[in-house]
Amino acid sequence: MTGVLVSILAVASQGVPPSNAGNGRPGGPPRNGPQDPGVRGGAAGAGNTYPVLDNTSASQDSAYKAFYAAAKIRFQEVDSVSGTIPGEMGVGLGPRFNANSCAQCHSYPTVGGASPLTNPLVASDFAHLDGAANPVDLSGILSLKGPIREVRQITDPATGQLDGSVADLFTIQGRSDAPGATAAQINFPLQLANHNLSFRIPTPLYGLGLVEFTADSMLRANLAGTAPQRTALGIGGRFNYNGNTQTITRFGWKAQNQSLMMFAGEAYSVEQGVSNELFNEERFLINEDPTVMANSTFNGACEDRTNITNGDAITGTSSDMSSDIVNLAAFGRMLAPAAPTTSTVSQIAGSHLFSQVGCQLCHSPSLTSSKAPFPALSSVTYHPYSDFAIHHMGPGLADGIYQGIAGPDEFRTAPLWGAGQRAFFLHDGRTKDIVQAIQAHQGIGSEANAVIRNFNQLPPRGQQNLIEFLRSL
Repeated sequence: MTGVLVSILAVASQGVPPSNAGNGRPGGPPRNGPQDPGVRGGAAGAGNTYPVLDNTSASQDSAYKAFYAAAKIRFQEVDSVSGTIPGEMGVGLGPRFNANSCAQCHSYPTVGGASPLTNPLVASDFAHLDGAANPVDLSGILSLKGPIREVRQITDPATGQLDGSVADLFTIQGRSDAPGATAAQINFPLQLANHNLSFRIPTPLYGLGLVEFTADSMLRANLAGTAPQRTALGIGGRFNYNGNTQTITRFGWKAQNQSLMMFAGEAYSVEQGVSNELFNEERFLINEDPTVMANSTFNGACEDRTNITNGDAITGTSSDMSSDIVNLAAFGRMLAPAAPTTSTVSQIAGSHLFSQVGCQLCHSPSLTSSKAPFPALSSVTYHPYSDFAIHHMGPGLADGIYQGIAGPDEFRTAPLWGAGQRAFFLHDGRTKDIVQAIQAHQGIGSEANAVIRNFNQLPPRGQQNLIEFLRSL
C-alpha cells in the first residue's frame, strides 16, 4: 500500500488549481478540503440519438430516426385518467401514481436525464392538479430544491412483514376526470416518523442501449479481470440475476431489471399507474378495500397495449402501432451517452488519481457492447464508469429493501457518465455535493472503505483534481 500511496502523491502533484475550487475563489488550494464546483454549466452534453443508427442503408437510418423522434414524443406525453383533459391526452393515470409523464422525472439536463434542479411536483402544486385531493403533508419527502423521489415502505404497516414495494405519493381521488374515486393517500408523515420509508431518485437514461446490448460474458470478464486488485482493497461485488434465466440484471438502483422493456413496463405501472402488457393490473394496496378498488378503476386492463388498429385504420408507422412501453424502451435504447467536456490539466490529473485510489475497480471506465439490432450500438467501446455489479455499502447507505439477491445495503455501482450535469447524488438524493457523496461510501462493512481512505490521504490539490475530473464527465 505504501508504494501505491507514493504513486498517488506523485500524480496528485501534476494538477493545477481548478478555476472553480475553494467556494468560488479562483485558483489556489480548496478551503477546508475539496469543493464540488457544482453542476457544470454550458450546453447540455446529452439528449441526442446516435449520429448514425444504421450506416449501411439510408432508408433504414431514416426509419430508425423517425421511430426515435416518435418515441421521444411518447416519453413526454402527459397522462390523465382517460385522456379527456386538454394537454393530458395519455390514458391510464392512477389510481396511484408519482408523476403523469416520464419526462417529468427524467428531464435534466435534457429529456431522458435525471431529476431537475427545481422539483416540478412541488413547484406546480402537483398534489392538487385537475382538482385532485391529496392532502397529506409531503414536506419530509419532497422539497422545492430537492430531488423527485420515489418512496418505498420497508415493512407493511398492516402486517409488519417486509414490504419494499413502491408507495405512490398521489392518488386520483378528487380529480375532475375521476368522479367517485376514493383511493386515499398513505399516511406518509406517520410512516416517516416510524422510519419506515426508503427513497429512490430517477436515474438518467443516456446510453442505456449500449448497456442493454453488453453481453453477460463481457460483464463477468470485466469483473473477474479486477478480482486481485479488488480483493487487496476488500472489495467484493456480484451480479444480480433473473431468477428464471440466470441472466444478469443491470437496470435500476439495485440492478433489479434485465431489459429496458421491463424497466419501462414496470415504471409505467409503478410511477404513472398505467397498466400494460407486462404489468396488466391496476396498482392498489395489498389489502385495499374492494369497494375502493371498484370506484377508483375507470379503464379496462392493459390501458397501454399493442395497437391492432390505428383508430379506424389498420395501419400506421411502427411507432403508431406499438405500445407506449415499446416506444419508451426504444427511446432509452436509442438515446446516446452523455458526452464529457474537454479535459483540463486538472481534470487529466484527476483521471489518473481516479484509477490510482481504486475508484475504477467498481466504476469501470470502459466496456464493449456485443452485436446489437442497430449497427451503431454493435461492438462499441463505451465509458459508463460502472461494472453494473452490486456491492455492499454499509449501514449508512442501507435502505432496508431486498430486490433479487441484492440485500438492504447492496447497490449497483452507479454509472458516472454524465455526472458533471447531475444535480443529486446517491440512491436517495440526499446530497448535491459530490464530495459528500464520496464520503458517504465509507462505513462498517462498506466495500469502498479502503478506496475512501486512499482518497482522504491525497493532498488537497489531488482531491480537488479528482472532483474536477468527476464533474467533467
